[in-house]
Amino acid sequence: MSHALAVDLGGTKCSAAVIGRNGRILARRTVPVDLTSASTPVFQIVQLARDLASGKNLSDVYVGVGVAVPGLVRRNGSVWAPNLPGWEKMPLARRLTRSLGIPVRVESDRNAAVLGECWLGAAHGKSDAIVLMIGTGIGAGILSGRRIIRGAHELSGCAGWLTVTREEVHAALGSGELESLAAGPAIARVAQQRLRDGEASTLAKLETSKITAHDVASAARHGDALALDIFNRAGRYLGFAVANLVSLLDPEVIVLGGGMASVADLYLPSLRTAMFERAQPLAAKQVKIVVSKLAEIVNLFGCARLVWEPDINLSQPIATRRSSLNPGTKNFRTRRKNR
Repeated sequence: MSHALAVDLGGTKCSAAVIGRNGRILARRTVPVDLTSASTPVFQIVQLARDLASGKNLSDVYVGVGVAVPGLVRRNGSVWAPNLPGWEKMPLARRLTRSLGIPVRVESDRNAAVLGECWLGAAHGKSDAIVLMIGTGIGAGILSGRRIIRGAHELSGCAGWLTVTREEVHAALGSGELESLAAGPAIARVAQQRLRDGEASTLAKLETSKITAHDVASAARHGDALALDIFNRAGRYLGFAVANLVSLLDPEVIVLGGGMASVADLYLPSLRTAMFERAQPLAAKQVKIVVSKLAEIVNLFGCARLVWEPDINLSQPIATRRSSLNPGTKNFRTRRKNR
């Protein structure tokens, strides 16, 4: 029986998994991303595919490959990924197809996330859903009317650039306002600055320049007033952003994912409060805001779904779970050949 090879390529690590049609992960490996050249991450994906095939012919093991990348994926399969040196126009789909000899689909990580959540996660069965990925950066995978929203230049979902305050935010020039106020590095940066300004906190016992968002979360869980205030303020900014998304797109559910999802309890109350203050009232009353339970495997599920439904993000509506689990290998290869 053939399976999907799902690959989640990030800026620091690359995960690959063999996934069955029912969503079962049969094997999985994660390696640090080798950034010594533009080509080395491509070689790593090829090696992971061979390692997980355990010496078997790749075409006998895999129906196809789905790859999530941290950047923009053009319609021709080339990738712009700012965290991967030399990836301004990396022809990833073409190179992997040539090296592996099987069909390859490449997708942005935020779109892979919403596909994964709608298949096996908190947005299962929804036709209008948003996955807000909050970590080192902030991005959104957006499903509307069972279709991925891409934009004219494949840039839809750059949620880190949402404007959420009337204040001048100098750090926003390079990364976007929301990201500079509420992403993981922003949490750490605000804590460091407030400690330098002399505010009292249990965090003062740590070396200020090395404080991380994880440290701030730990202090908040122990009742530290400064840390709690930082997360409340970040939650409020996120709530304003979510209000914009709710008012504009009227989703059924917004799923909070990414590295900051594990500490969502620290900012979710203030996020919800701010969302209800600013969002369109009827939409706000009906949307559900939930935290992802798929964590770091959500992109892998999204990539596997790309294999089972190769046209899912192009011109065809996203299928229901029942049909997504039953397409045959023959149909997959035929569609690829005719495209």
